[in-house]
Amino acid sequence: MIRSDIIRGHLDSIILRLISEKDRYGYEISKEISERTSDRFHIKEATLYAVFQRLHRKELIESYYGSITHGSKRKYYRITPLGRAYLHEIAKEWQETKDIIDLFMEGL
Repeated sequence: MIRSDIIRGHLDSIILRLISEKDRYGYEISKEISERTSDRFHIKEATLYAVFQRLHRKELIESYYGSITHGSKRKYYRITPLGRAYLHEIAKEWQETKDIIDLFMEGL
C-alpha cells in the first residue's frame, strides 16, 4: 500500500477527475479509488469529506441530493465549469512535474 503522504497533495485532482467522468456520491468515489488502484490506496471517509468541503468552497464542485436509496437520499457531487478548467490546468502541471521527476528517477 502506498503512503498517504505521497498522494495527499493530489487528492483534489483525483476527486475532480472522478467527478468529471460522472456525478458521484462519497462511498462510490471511495470504492472507485480502491478499485482503480487495485486496493493499493484507500481514502479515509474524513479525508474524502474534507476534500469535498475544500473543492466546494473553491466553487470547483457542487452537490445535490439524488433519489432515495436504502431509506435515505444520497448526496451527489458534480464538477462545475470552473472545476473543469482547474482540472485541465492541474493535469498539465502534473504532466510537467512527472516529466521532471522521471528525469531523476529513471534507471533506478
